[in-house]
Amino acid sequence: MSTIKVLHVIARMNVGGTARYVEELVKNIPNSALATGYVQDAEVEDSAVESLPVIRIQHLGRKISPIADFKAWRELSKVVREQKPAIIHTHTFKAGLIGRFIPGNHVSIHTFHGHLFADSAFNKIEKIVIALLERILAKRSDYLISVGEKVGSDLRNAKVGSNQKWAAIAPGVDPLATIAKREARQVLGLQESHLLFGWMARITSVKNPFLFLELAHSMPHVQFVMAGGGDLYESIKVNAPNNLVIIGWVDAALFWSAIDIAISTSSNEGMPIALIEAQLAGIPVIATDVGSSSEVVENDVTGYIVGTSVEKLASAVNRFLISPSLVSTLGKNAKKLSAKKFTIEKMIESHISLYDFTIDNFYNP
Repeated sequence: MSTIKVLHVIARMNVGGTARYVEELVKNIPNSALATGYVQDAEVEDSAVESLPVIRIQHLGRKISPIADFKAWRELSKVVREQKPAIIHTHTFKAGLIGRFIPGNHVSIHTFHGHLFADSAFNKIEKIVIALLERILAKRSDYLISVGEKVGSDLRNAKVGSNQKWAAIAPGVDPLATIAKREARQVLGLQESHLLFGWMARITSVKNPFLFLELAHSMPHVQFVMAGGGDLYESIKVNAPNNLVIIGWVDAALFWSAIDIAISTSSNEGMPIALIEAQLAGIPVIATDVGSSSEVVENDVTGYIVGTSVEKLASAVNRFLISPSLVSTLGKNAKKLSAKKFTIEKMIESHISLYDFTIDNFYNP
């Protein structure tokens, strides 16, 4: 494995599960490097970037811009010529679009950390174009990876990579260093006596924060807290009811130390690392049934998988209100099962095996 050079390419390393996934690969697999652009607008770059071997691609970013994207392609092509990686491993749509058109004899691997088919940030026509592009790009890949079985199934059903080789590799996550609940709530300025339902993610359309806002409005007797930042932060903050506290970006370990039950309202997901972290901290989860969330949360065992409506979410919230002992019972299950399923060792071993296979079968130096 020591002779294989892997260049990971991602448009930007904004705070979130995808950045954490890529960080573990670059950090734990020898002879790996990261080529990335910059965060844009209200996004915040993950602090992990500071400790990784990073090659900056000046014009690479999430926004679609033909001129900037062409410049990014030229910059990345130059990096590939200089570094001569055996494998280019792209992550997410934009990096996959640019990276899979880089010429060379390298192996091409792409990971889907979700898909954009349900993302409300794109209109119907844009989604059709994205699907067509994904089908074309899949044919330029030697191997495709999805972070969950369901994500891969959704893509193949959309005729993306139907005839390609696929693997589903779940993220590996280390348990967070949590502290006492009372202390965490004091630090965050939260009430100590109430059952607290928490939401943590990028406050942007794909995470559907307005559904969480609607839930809080519909249950004024329940205490909610939202952590995160993004382009919808100000809109959410202005419209938040008194029983919803908005605290912006905070340390994940501190946040989950303070929370009793986690809630995800996403309209589109891969395999959400934030929910894995919550479960590893012994916190049960209520999550909308999108992407591979149901592969993280085992319904009625570690939490509840529900439909994308306020009524379904409220029903799950009421279960905990009626039977508070479920917090402990499902939380213990969540911690035990997540600790077995989502290990970094499994994630790294799966990638190394896949890299070895692709080098043996597709690499032509």
